[in-house]
Amino acid sequence: MNAAVRFIVRSAEAMGIKVKGVMRGYNGLIENHFVDLDIRSVSDIIQRGGTALYTARCPKFKTEEGINEAIKNCKESGIEGLIVIGGDGSFRGARDLSLHGIPCVGIPATIDNDISSTDYTIGFDTAMNTVVELVDKLRDTACSHDRCSVVEVMGHGAGDLALQCGLAVGATSVIVPEKTYDPEAVITKIRETQKRGRNHFIIVVSEGLCDVRELAKQIEESTCIESRATILGHIQRGGSPTLRDRVVASKMGYAAVELLKNGIGNRVIALKNCEIVNYDIFEALNMPKTFDEETYLLANMILS
Repeated sequence: MNAAVRFIVRSAEAMGIKVKGVMRGYNGLIENHFVDLDIRSVSDIIQRGGTALYTARCPKFKTEEGINEAIKNCKESGIEGLIVIGGDGSFRGARDLSLHGIPCVGIPATIDNDISSTDYTIGFDTAMNTVVELVDKLRDTACSHDRCSVVEVMGHGAGDLALQCGLAVGATSVIVPEKTYDPEAVITKIRETQKRGRNHFIIVVSEGLCDVRELAKQIEESTCIESRATILGHIQRGGSPTLRDRVVASKMGYAAVELLKNGIGNRVIALKNCEIVNYDIFEALNMPKTFDEETYLLANMILS
């Protein structure tokens, strides 16, 4: 997100547009908490994780009273358009503002990669690299002790993070919400792999599908392989962003500023087939989420 904020400010200044940052998301709109941003104020944030503007949930913004307060503050502060960086929830807020006459452009940012209108969201690559690094470390113990390591990763109802990381770390099985979960199939896969001489295993599970501790227990009882569960948790959400995240965020930030400069709002920026495009915000929110069947087959067809 910081890379996007940085390039939004730099692009806007180059186009002669003044920029204000809204602190803590929609709370800042309601509480009139704006800060002036310029090139100097966004220096040295491109390498930082998280967001320099901070973020927070805002239940009040879901009410008509909250929206009206936000619109009033925008108008009194001279804000003519907003760039909203976040997920579907943030985009729904941008849609509501658009309906009330405040032009908005959304930039997709979530480690879960669960926004249907784009192939890629800011933060996804950084999270994937973090997961791969951590699972590689877990593998050292699994290998040394002939263990099975059951690893839960984030996803928020989408299997993209588990799927891509499972393929990258050579997991024996990858469990995602888009496919039926069958613990017996996982155990059978481990037994088949044992016959090929392998004695340590990695199972990657997308959050919310099962109790990974219980799955590890089932695996150990069925195969006599010592098994351990690891929940990576919020460590996946932090860290210095990767090159890809910095570049994509910068390009999306520029595209968003260019739209508002040309008087175009109510749009969502997206990455489709490696190109930066944009969609009507209402269309974007109604797009179906696709699942990468090919990668799923690749991740699960090969015996480790």
